[in-house]
Formats: sequence, C-alpha cells, structure tokens
Amino acid sequence: MNDEEQAPPSLRIGEAADRVGVSCRTLRYYEELGLLAPSQHSAGGARRYTEGDIGRLVRIRELQELLGFDLGEIGEILHGEDQLADIRSQYHAAGTKGRRAMLERAVDINDRLRSLVRTKQERLAEMMAELEAKAQRYRSVAAEMEEQPGRSDPGAGRERPQAAPVSR
Repeated sequence: MNDEEQAPPSLRIGEAADRVGVSCRTLRYYEELGLLAPSQHSAGGARRYTEGDIGRLVRIRELQELLGFDLGEIGEILHGEDQLADIRSQYHAAGTKGRRAMLERAVDINDRLRSLVRTKQERLAEMMAELEAKAQRYRSVAAEMEEQPGRSDPGAGRERPQAAPVSR
C-alpha cells in the first residue's frame, strides 16, 4: 500500500471549494494568508484537503460571514484557537508547574480572543442603535402624517442640520 491509500480520504481543491461554497482561488488566497493549509499533497504536489481542513474552512467562513470579521481578524482568532489547541494537547503530559504556566497562557490567549469579539459586539451595538434611532424617526414621521393627512412634508417646519461649507 502506498501513502495515499493509507491516508484518510481527502478532497481535491475543486471538491473542497464546492463543498464549502467558495472558489478555488479563495482557497489559494486563504493559504497565501496563512489561514488554511492543505494537510496533504498528492504525489504530483496537488493540494488535498481532509475533513479537518474542511472544518477549518467552515470556521473561516463562519467568522467572516456570520460575525463579520475581516481576514486579518480571522487570522488572529485562528492563531489563538491553534495555540489553545496546542496547550490542550500538551496539558496532560506536563507537570503541575508546567500546567500552571499553560493555564496562564491559555487565559491570556482567551482574553485576547474575547477582546476581539467584544470590539465587534460594540461596533454592532452602535450600528444597531443607529438603525433603531432611524426606525423611531420613521415611525414618528409616519405618525405625524396620520395626524395631519393634508400636509405633504410633516418634518418641513423643523430645523435640519446644515452641511458645512466646502472650503477650497
């Protein structure tokens, strides 16, 4: 048996890309940025992706699409998650003193990841507050229109902020 027959099943780049709904070019770009590396290569050097690689790719897409992180932030998150996985794998082999140091490191890494997520949450909360204020304004104008059916511009009597003059 050769190495490819003994290795777990893997996907070619096009198959991996189709499975997750991205292009082959995207997978290559993720590799270039260090976000994803194929676990295997064929005898001819072609990229081969395992289920673990697909899981990482799904994680990248979740962070990007669902949470709105940019690729730089995703790199930071993946790096932190990789470090935590390394700590977990080494934890039981370490002595008490080593475990304590590992736990301190894990806390630091986790704090950094939480800070990234908290910053994103704060930005999303600000955006939501702006949208809520606009929604309230729209409801208010609609209510004014109901109260004064003959008036075409219910907010016309109110002062509106003026744009600052453009200096040249």
